[in-house]
Amino acid sequence: MPPIRVLIVDDSVVVRRLLSEALASSAEVQVAGTASSGALALAKIPQVNPDVITLDIEMPGMDGLATLTEIRKQYPKLPVIMFSTLTERGASVTLEALSLGASDYMTKPTNSGSLANAMEQVRRELIAKVLSLAGRVRTPSRSAPLRPAGSPRARKPAPQRIDVLAIGTSTGGPNALAEVVPRLPENFPVPVVVVQHMPPLFTHLLADRLNAQSSLAVHEAEAGRTLEPGHVWIARGDYHMTLARKGTVVTLNLNQDPPENSCRPAVDVLFRSVAQVYGGNVLGVVMTGMGADGARGAAHISEAGGQIVVQDEASSVVWGMPGAVVSAGLADKICPLPDISQEVVRRVTVSRTQGAVAGKA
Repeated sequence: MPPIRVLIVDDSVVVRRLLSEALASSAEVQVAGTASSGALALAKIPQVNPDVITLDIEMPGMDGLATLTEIRKQYPKLPVIMFSTLTERGASVTLEALSLGASDYMTKPTNSGSLANAMEQVRRELIAKVLSLAGRVRTPSRSAPLRPAGSPRARKPAPQRIDVLAIGTSTGGPNALAEVVPRLPENFPVPVVVVQHMPPLFTHLLADRLNAQSSLAVHEAEAGRTLEPGHVWIARGDYHMTLARKGTVVTLNLNQDPPENSCRPAVDVLFRSVAQVYGGNVLGVVMTGMGADGARGAAHISEAGGQIVVQDEASSVVWGMPGAVVSAGLADKICPLPDISQEVVRRVTVSRTQGAVAGKA
């Protein structure tokens, strides 16, 4: 199989060298070329025929957003990974880039720490994203069964009343959430909790953007807040989000326990928690994302009697996360992205109006 050809676009000689050296460490990847500006990048694309582009956001002249816009006009399916700084402006512009069609993003290493550590971080994350976007990622190996320990069941219990909606997503997730959350009606009767793999600052701005587009109130998660219908809570970057019940009140908790699936926040952590707190009264949704985070958590929800809806392969930027749930036989429904909100509303409404067995309330 030929190597994946990558075009690196960045005005910094140091960054171009760093990315080139990082990618060169993988036998499956080849640096097809580099460009120091957006205009040069557009000229080089037909010359080097890349499979993936890395694109700096902040460049003189034609910046990353303008370059991305032109790329999408001429090459609508070409994967583009944006590179930004870990600042509020960098996060804001990155979210704008994702809305314009960027496939994924990375943050540039900070000046703190050693160059070797920065190189290793970039190498690990960038190669994984390139392989995933190019469709070269194999099904993750599993050292243990997905279903929680205990008695395996041959048939799922009858659907129970849905009292919470839990969503997990990663690569392509901001756009997927923008498709789903704003379409939930103002009278949506259950709280919504979300894990989107993102660093600090990004999750706050993502919540603000979704809040401006939605009938529901969308917030970045805060420890101690009470879950209520009409509200959506997005896990804070670099913090796992869990739930706790005291009587009839369910509250949010945040922690910095070790990453799971190399992620913090992790979907598995949230899904396990909602299953523990709500039992089978859960609807879990797994959308586009690389890796398999969420599959083990979906097993906990399913084992408790909850329901799982996943995004289909055709509409996913990367089908790693939803694909892992489907491969494990845990999906109750596979939906194209435009249909997920309707399916969610239908399942929640039916479960609460047809006398389904009510769990903890």
